[in-house]
Amino acid sequence: MNSLAQGLVAYYDYLVLARAQLLDRVRQAAPAVYTQSFPFGRGSIRATLLHTAWVEWAYVEALRAGTVVRDEGPFTTEALPDLDALAGAWDARRPVTCQAVSEISDPDRPIDWVRADLTPPERWRLTARGMGGQILFHEIHHRAQVMAMLRQVGIPAENLDYSVLMVQRLPLA
Repeated sequence: MNSLAQGLVAYYDYLVLARAQLLDRVRQAAPAVYTQSFPFGRGSIRATLLHTAWVEWAYVEALRAGTVVRDEGPFTTEALPDLDALAGAWDARRPVTCQAVSEISDPDRPIDWVRADLTPPERWRLTARGMGGQILFHEIHHRAQVMAMLRQVGIPAENLDYSVLMVQRLPLA
């Protein structure tokens, strides 16, 4: 495994840890909060989390196959209507994601993403390195939105930063 892949796997481990803590905070909210409407993100905690999991799935499929078409995927409201179903399906994908990022051997390999859902449709081109980074950064972006939604209903979702969860803290004395 090259140094890029090692770094991505290590950072993905942090992402999974922060995700678990975020999902625990979502579970602290009343069940109706999961589908409550918010004027930002994807409009609800459920829609934002489903989108985030779906995009991770799509990026991993693109890393593995070299391309992806957006109108596929297992992370839908119909398939995963509640938080526990989503959390279980997302966690089941974790080894696949780790393997995909650990196998990035050519970081500059181009990967196409066909966005047939856009008007007009577009082809997005990223490198394997960029795709690996986006797997991490995309979730952080949407995690912040879910944290803001939770804050609005009185659930503090704070201290999920890398420096809080992963940095070893040692006394000076």
